[in-house]
This record gives sequence, structure tokens and C-alpha cells, in this order.
Amino acid sequence: MPDYDDLAARIRALTHGETDEVALMATLACEIHHSDARFDWTGFYRVTAPELLKIGPYQGGHGCLVIPFSRGVCGAAARTRQTQLVPDVEAFPGHIACASSTRSELVIPVIGKGGRLIGVLDIDSDRPDAFTQEDADRLQEILDDTFGRD
Repeated sequence: MPDYDDLAARIRALTHGETDEVALMATLACEIHHSDARFDWTGFYRVTAPELLKIGPYQGGHGCLVIPFSRGVCGAAARTRQTQLVPDVEAFPGHIACASSTRSELVIPVIGKGGRLIGVLDIDSDRPDAFTQEDADRLQEILDDTFGRD
């Protein structure tokens, strides 16, 4: 498990004063991805149209380019604005297999000022049951701090 206090401090230092959401996403994707060997794919899907996510900055192999809110784990997180902690992607109804190696997934909605849904942070692992509630909670804190959730 990453040292989340160190990760949060590093991200805060790297992003201080930055307001561009894509630049922030790129920095977070890199820092989070390299903080833990469990994280096989780490990236953002951005809300680019009503009920539609498009790939944003990421680390790892190719991801899906477009995900409607109605499909997959990322779509469920965007649609419900609730974190999706999925220990076994094969058991998730409507899972979209962007990479055949993915076994478990953690997707956290990214909420900005005024409650605006910016997108989702998607972390995939090639290990089953790779993520904990602590991962979800600590990463949520980092997202809220970075994107200015009210």
C-alpha cells in the first residue's frame, strides 16, 4: 500500500497553483500509478458530453476511448457519483473489458467546485481483490483536495 500521506504531500507540491484540469489529471495519473505495484492501469475518464466519458490522461496500456454512463464500472461511478470498489470485474454486470488482464477495479468520481462531475479516476489491477476501502478513502481525499470539491 502506498504511503498516502507522502503521496498527498507530493501531489500537493507538484500541483500547487495549477488550475488546468487536464494538467492536474496527468500529474495525478503519473504519481498514483507509480506509487503502488498493484496499480496496473491508472487514469481519468472525463465528462465531455451529457452521459459520456472520454479517456483523459493515463498511465499503462491503451484504455477504452469512450464510455457511456450506462456501461461498465466507470459508467456506474459517473452515473451514481459513488465509488465503485470491484474485487472481481468478471462478476460486475456490464463490465467493459478494455484490457483482458484486468481482474479488479477501483473507480472514484471526480467532483469539482459547485458539485460538478469532472470525470472519474479509474485504477485497474491485474490482481483479484487488489483494492481496499482505505485505498478508496485516501484517494478520494487526494481528488477532493486537488480538484476543489466543496
